[in-house]
Parts: sequence; structure tokens; C-alpha cells
Amino acid sequence: MKLELRRTVSAAPARVWRALTAPGELAAWFWPERLSPAAAADLRVGGRYRISGDGLAVTGEYRVVDEPSRLEFTWQWEGDSEVTVVAIELCPVAGGTGTEIVIVHTGHSDETTTGNHAQGWADCLGRLPAWLETTP
Repeated sequence: MKLELRRTVSAAPARVWRALTAPGELAAWFWPERLSPAAAADLRVGGRYRISGDGLAVTGEYRVVDEPSRLEFTWQWEGDSEVTVVAIELCPVAGGTGTEIVIVHTGHSDETTTGNHAQGWADCLGRLPAWLETTP
């Protein structure tokens, strides 16, 4: 199954890239602060990442690292056997002051899992604009 989300933010692609790939920044906005999130990333093809917080963690391997426009990685919740794939494209919007973020997450085994991830991604992307506005 496949889910696709699109959001436009008021930051240049290079800034959004940093928010998605720098561990300290990713940990600051990806999950709610109440989960005490942490992140680690070896940002290269074949490198691994881990995002964790109070009893949950997701890990994976980078498959495409094309700064600042395309990132693709596997996605696996710790303790779960299902491995899915996330592709993120960062497209500049007119004037260069914004970025359209396109997330395509594929490989879920059923509609419920796809729906849960759609909600999760929407929540994450909902936190991103405020983070981008408060950190240059």
C-alpha cells in the first residue's frame, strides 16, 4: 500500500533538508517533546538512522541521499518485522522562499497501517513549520 502527503513550508529546501537530516534538529520536531525524542543518523547511502522516544523507535537505512532535494530510506519500527520505504522530495516553490515537501511511504501490509502512518506523518509535518520559524 502507498500513502502520499504534500505540505508547503516557508523555508528554502536546504533549510528543510537540515531539519530532516541533522539528528539534533530531527529530534527537536519529529515527535512530541513529551516523548523525549532522540535521533542518530549516518547520512550516506547505506548509512543507518534511528529516531527514538519513550518506548518507541524507528530505524532504517538510507537508500538515496541527494542533498537538498531527495531522501529515501527504509522504515522499520523496532520490534516489528515489516520494512517499508519512505521517499521525500523537496521542491522549491516560486521565489525560492518556500519548499513543497512530498512524502511517499510505500510497502505497508494493510489499510490500517497505512492510515496510522498517514496520521503520524501529518502530525510530524504539522510540527515542522513552527520549528523552522524558530530556528534559522
